[in-house]
Amino acid sequence: MERIIQFEIEQLDELGDLCKKYLIVEIMGKHSNIIFCNSEYRIIDSIKHVSAQMSSVREVLPGREYFIPDTMAKANPLDISYEDFIHALKAKPTGLAKAMYTSFTGVSPVVAEEICYVAGIDSSISPKELSEDCFTHLYNQFTLFFKDVINASFTPTIYYYEKEPKEFASLSLSHFENLEARTFDSVSLLLETYYATKNTVTRIRQKSVDLRKIVQTALERNRKKYDLQLKQLKDTEERDKYRVYGELINTYGYGLEPSAKTLEALNYYTNEPVTIPLDSTKTPQENAQKYFDKYNKQKRTFEALTELIKETKDDITYLESVSNSLDIALSEDDLNQIKEELINAGYIKRKYTKQKVKISSKPFHYLSSDGYHIYVGKNNLQNEELTFRFASGNDWWFHAKGCPGSHVIVKTNGDELPDRTFEEAGKLAAYYSKNRGNEKVEIDYIEKKHIKKPSGGKPGFVVYYTNYSLIMDSDISELELLES
Repeated sequence: MERIIQFEIEQLDELGDLCKKYLIVEIMGKHSNIIFCNSEYRIIDSIKHVSAQMSSVREVLPGREYFIPDTMAKANPLDISYEDFIHALKAKPTGLAKAMYTSFTGVSPVVAEEICYVAGIDSSISPKELSEDCFTHLYNQFTLFFKDVINASFTPTIYYYEKEPKEFASLSLSHFENLEARTFDSVSLLLETYYATKNTVTRIRQKSVDLRKIVQTALERNRKKYDLQLKQLKDTEERDKYRVYGELINTYGYGLEPSAKTLEALNYYTNEPVTIPLDSTKTPQENAQKYFDKYNKQKRTFEALTELIKETKDDITYLESVSNSLDIALSEDDLNQIKEELINAGYIKRKYTKQKVKISSKPFHYLSSDGYHIYVGKNNLQNEELTFRFASGNDWWFHAKGCPGSHVIVKTNGDELPDRTFEEAGKLAAYYSKNRGNEKVEIDYIEKKHIKKPSGGKPGFVVYYTNYSLIMDSDISELELLES
């Protein structure tokens, strides 16, 4: 019941007699080892030699006796009695789940959580707090779970979260009901799939680090610039007041004393009295001109900042969309296309090499339940291609409202789409957006012929006015992903 595989090897010795040797593989993380023993379990040799200085638990050296470490104090879950079960758990001053996996061989933290879950008992509660009825129920669920082990009734399963493998087990785990589950015919096939997929995800994340850093740095810089520009824009809010001051001084300033420091006047725009500060060293005309100059300066600043703020906001929106593209990238080709996009946008300098990088990344391709083909852009270049070159006028376009996300195109073939296809396309738009995982995501959808490209807009930027809306979740587990 531990992570140990034992191979029994038969051989003929030098006298021609049949004898046995054992090759023992211990799969225990950094403590993993392969140990070769004779028929009496004396160690002949091992991949790793472990001396007494390295471990106080067990020496793994030629000539030493082989034994399994750290399990002598653990009970076998396959034949544990009710009384021993209670005694083992109550002896642990920990939470229930930890008490379980530290008391029995072969019980992992995930299995302990599963047994607590199906028993309906909080895994963090102390075993000493459980009533006798709770213990009886827990023991029944415990033995029921291991009945499948005794009967070799295994269901090798990988549990996925957003297409990424999160956990695997040889038995079904009901406390992962919110994750997508995929079963396999054998544990070997399960492990090959799990680690191959895991390695791909890890490799893509490692390769995307530099791109993420470039995008994040640019985002932080633009967000700081945006906040500063908004603050500067706020400082121009009173510009019209200075124009009115200038006009009022020109209107009422003829009766001012030469050394007057203020002007009391009726603001004929609001019919309210106003006190205007004056520079006593200047004439009324000079004071009026000073206010007109201040108004004109702030007006020019306002106009310039309004344009700059729009540009900065567009840059932030664009970079957030690139960040979303990095989140959904699944291959090196996807990353290469995002890098090409950042080069075209001027965020990365192009390195001229003799060998040109070939990009073969393609949009995600799904088939709806009603047989309609749905395409999802992985990045802004693909979004641009899908919307303005691939889609026909009567095809439908979907996008998560007000957040970075992929363009989703449904090919209609001239048909009137069923409601279920609209819903499934909406789910895809929600899933491939920054709002992925939310229970409710608002989706805009509209026929492609009503989508326009803004003049000078960045890749993937569109404008539309008469769209429809729907609210969807981002569960796409029932949709079929075809080969891109």
